Amino acid sequence: MRHRPARALDRPRELVVACAPFRSQVNLSTIMRTAGCCGVTRLIACGNASFDRKVARNSADTLVVEKRRTLVHVLRALVKDGYTVVGLEQTSNSKDIHEYQFARRTALVIGNERLGLSEEELAHTHESVEIPVWGMPHSYNVAAATAMALYEYCRQYPSG
Repeated sequence: MRHRPARALDRPRELVVACAPFRSQVNLSTIMRTAGCCGVTRLIACGNASFDRKVARNSADTLVVEKRRTLVHVLRALVKDGYTVVGLEQTSNSKDIHEYQFARRTALVIGNERLGLSEEELAHTHESVEIPVWGMPHSYNVAAATAMALYEYCRQYPSG
């Protein structure tokens, strides 16, 4: 058999991915596919989000995509729902993702491709994590960085 079936999780992932408005449909579609592969069941896309319908169909078994206008309102609601809200962003106080222990109930917040997370959005996060960069440019593509962060969460909670 060329492809193995997906591994079953012992429990649903308590991970939500919340995305700022993106400029690129490709980035959002890539994040959706990665989230689906990681067993994420909820992704929130803000702004005028559009994505590849084929990716949405392939992820539809497990991933529910919600569209919202603004990220700040989403973050307030996630905090109220008991999530640890973690921004994937380089800040003066961000923690190295290699050393960070995610809470099981985490909302991973992804910033815009060019602007990242705004000061107002960061004010509604509990913490920020960053992925080390050893060359130029100074940050990874948003979809690649999200994939790395989702993988790290799944590494820490392999069974859900």
